[in-house]
Amino acid sequence: MKVITIANNKGGVGKTMQCYQLSTYLASKGHKVLAIDLDSQGNLSSTLGVNVQRTLVPEWLIGDIESEEVIMPTQGKESFYDNMWIIPSSRHMANLSKLLILSESEVRKNAGRKERLLKHRLKQITQEFDYVCIDTPPVLGDELIMSIVASDLILIPTQAQDYSIDGLEELLDTFEIIKDSENPGLEFAIIPSMVMKRRRIEQNRLDELAQSFNVTPPIRNLVDMQESISLKKPIHLMGRSSEGRKDFESVWESLGL
Repeated sequence: MKVITIANNKGGVGKTMQCYQLSTYLASKGHKVLAIDLDSQGNLSSTLGVNVQRTLVPEWLIGDIESEEVIMPTQGKESFYDNMWIIPSSRHMANLSKLLILSESEVRKNAGRKERLLKHRLKQITQEFDYVCIDTPPVLGDELIMSIVASDLILIPTQAQDYSIDGLEELLDTFEIIKDSENPGLEFAIIPSMVMKRRRIEQNRLDELAQSFNVTPPIRNLVDMQESISLKKPIHLMGRSSEGRKDFESVWESLGL
């Protein structure tokens, strides 16, 4: 089972869209995919046809309930949805930090440290799925830290603009700390998102990133992307002439997916 987290501690860079497109694409290839929504806004959950009044993710993480109580089938008319499940989110996710403090002794007994909770829980279902795709909130908090510790690959959607690139520093520092202390096999790739290739400054920033990091082909700022989310139609189902589909296929190919 390969665990992939979509992460950035900045909002509005397309994390949920990337997670939606990746998870549905992998399911369409016949893989069994579990999507995990750790963002209290619950946008990935609703896009995959699942809405809950109160998520049980916090209780699942600390071990109060078992995996089968939080994993739900996704909803969609295409056949690949039969290969997809989700652990949905809701605004109750905002209580996670408080619950972790109240359950500190139980956390230590089960996982040693709270950062290892998600990894500990995913080990119990490793035979059930081929891929786990995790959508994270735009803040460097418990949800994101746990996801990095549990993952094999971190995908970082980033706009090719100065303020977005500058915001990567804290996340990448955290990545290196976790790689050294908890997860030596961890890898990451930057996905340039919402790119307008005609802007020379954006191309310059992409070139600078590529000199230091693993950078995928860019995802352009296209109408296809907004249509895909609003219609709940994955980009891989759009016609062969779709520029958005071509962009995502280039990214997936570069990642070996």
